[in-house]
Amino acid sequence: MKRFIFKFILLFLIPLALGLFSRSVGFNYPQALSISIFSVSILGTLFFWDFRLSFAFLGTSILLLTQVIDLNNVIKFASLEVILFLVGMMVLIGLLKEAGLFAWLVSLILRIRNLTSQKFLIAISVISAFLACAVDEVTSIIFMVAAILEICDYFEVDPVPFIICSVLTTNIGSSGTVLGNPIGILIAAKAHLSFEDFIIKAFPLMLLCLAVTISLLRILYRKTLKQFDEKIRELGANEMLIRLISVPPERELRVCLGIFGATLLFISLHHRLELFLGLETNTILLIAPLISAGLVMIWKWRKARDYIEKDVEWWTLLFFLLLFAQAGTLKYTGATDFLAKKIIGITGGDPRFLVSTILWLSTIGSGILDNVVLVAAFIPIIHGFEALNVNIQTLWWALLFGGCLGGNITLIGSTAKIVALGILEKERRIRITFFRWFRIGLSVGLITTGLVWFALISLPFYR
Repeated sequence: MKRFIFKFILLFLIPLALGLFSRSVGFNYPQALSISIFSVSILGTLFFWDFRLSFAFLGTSILLLTQVIDLNNVIKFASLEVILFLVGMMVLIGLLKEAGLFAWLVSLILRIRNLTSQKFLIAISVISAFLACAVDEVTSIIFMVAAILEICDYFEVDPVPFIICSVLTTNIGSSGTVLGNPIGILIAAKAHLSFEDFIIKAFPLMLLCLAVTISLLRILYRKTLKQFDEKIRELGANEMLIRLISVPPERELRVCLGIFGATLLFISLHHRLELFLGLETNTILLIAPLISAGLVMIWKWRKARDYIEKDVEWWTLLFFLLLFAQAGTLKYTGATDFLAKKIIGITGGDPRFLVSTILWLSTIGSGILDNVVLVAAFIPIIHGFEALNVNIQTLWWALLFGGCLGGNITLIGSTAKIVALGILEKERRIRITFFRWFRIGLSVGLITTGLVWFALISLPFYR
């Protein structure tokens, strides 16, 4: 109870202090109030996770009541295009889950001859990363955790190291394409980046981080891998393992794969199609999942309502929508432009310093905050730099990788991690301590972020 009261007091004192400080350094009243309200939503999310939507509702209402922003601009900044994209993708993921795609895919890749612990670690790491590139990281990790638990039960080995490996590589993989993480589509929409841009610039860095992470994990878990090899020799070939996880590719699954494959094709070619058809940037990117979801609901019309009601995570989407509106208020009032000028004054506008600042702040921040919250706060600031004639292209990549890689550092740094640890605790009564994770997560987080930092400030390709 004392801890609750302490958090509650901080929830009001910190935003109040931020508001007063903002006024003292030159922010006007609407700017200071928008900063205070946005900080309440962020702290409310951090301190009282289950009530985050309540804080988003209340904060947005206060901004409207105090006329800090009007209704038209709330709608404008709510990023409905991102929300609709996520709705379409969630319907498609619901279809794929129902058809058994993920268990079938995992079973195919795990049909490895002469299975060893090294091959197993590499396999789950690569699968986790590439699944996260194609679908959302949460759906990917749910199926990966289920497969890992089943395999580890068969061989009677501790599943925790392998689940940690899967979560770490899932977060890394989610940075590779626009599809892997909500922050990817948010950054793509706000920065006018295409799927091709992600494939050309983000995907290679993701692969480098993945390779380094797998090498590091093989060293850190060498004792666990040695014990796993002993169990494999003791229990023999993996025919039984294959039977445990095999799911036959039925006709319906093949149809679902065709629909999902066509959606990915249109998403990957969206920039070319938009140029050919004379459409606004990212139009095809954002409507491709909606078209596919519409066709799915016609095909599966008896289950269409279930796809919308059960597979679309409305709680999260409403939170995102209102959080985006509050972040947009910072831009609308000019608070982020004012802050951008201050930062430019301190740094002298040095591009490398700005990239380093955005990357490391977002990395550290996403270690303690939900990365969508963090990215929503940073986007208006980066737009503020653009108004000051600063080249911001590299800053978007710094924000993307900081948001994804920083989530590996602590236990609360990413949604995929929270989901995986929740399943582990529920299914096996296993609780991972903060420092057991931190020892591995900090190493992976700092090394991968360091690689990205070196690439962004050194290679002209990213400028």
